[in-house]
Amino acid sequence: MFDLKRRKRYNIFISEWGRLALVLMIAAAMVAITAVSVLRERWPTLVSTTQHTLVIDPGHGGFDGGAISDDGSKESNINLAIGLKMRTLAEFVGLNTVMTRSDDSARTDYASYSEHEDLVLRTAIANNTPGAILVSVHQNDFPTGQPSGAQVLYAASPGSEDLGKTMHGNLIRLLDPQNRRVAAPAPKSLYITSHVKCPAVLAECGFMSNNFEVEKLNSESYRGMLALVMVGSVLQYLSQTQTI
Repeated sequence: MFDLKRRKRYNIFISEWGRLALVLMIAAAMVAITAVSVLRERWPTLVSTTQHTLVIDPGHGGFDGGAISDDGSKESNINLAIGLKMRTLAEFVGLNTVMTRSDDSARTDYASYSEHEDLVLRTAIANNTPGAILVSVHQNDFPTGQPSGAQVLYAASPGSEDLGKTMHGNLIRLLDPQNRRVAAPAPKSLYITSHVKCPAVLAECGFMSNNFEVEKLNSESYRGMLALVMVGSVLQYLSQTQTI
């Protein structure tokens, strides 16, 4: 209980992480408002007659943990956590979803794991799904800890560039305004983006080699915001192309 007869100053100290969390909460609200405006206009179509399916591909898995951070965090686990949140959000707004994996496993059997076969099977899921839009979730890595920031790479298939630039722009504008990276064509060496037929992007959400970014990527709130921005970007892309 406060003693109103005694004068006492109560100072509120907000850490840098606290400031970042506040900014991210505001950013998430902005994305949510944008998504809701789209849903209000097109809700019946999204819920009952959508012709599109969001194929969510959490990169790596099983024996293939992907990049490993200094604190032992596995890229595969972070990718999966973000992917599962994307599925929840997409299904909440009535968008069909398919996941290339929904647990810590690869598409091929553990005893005979083949990275190439795993990628072939993931690509086949997207190519065999009518009205598919593929978002492959990954994290970047570098020999030193300085590089940071998300980057979206887009496939050569029709619609991919528009989707990639929309998603990349939203990630920068809402979550990392100081990021100077740009959306770019995916290298031909990346199997999925080189062989997929539907609109497809590979989202590098951060750097496993940057300890500060790993701390964010291990945060449930930040993972949720990444998922919200990426799903919202898919809805924005569909709205812009007038195909929902």
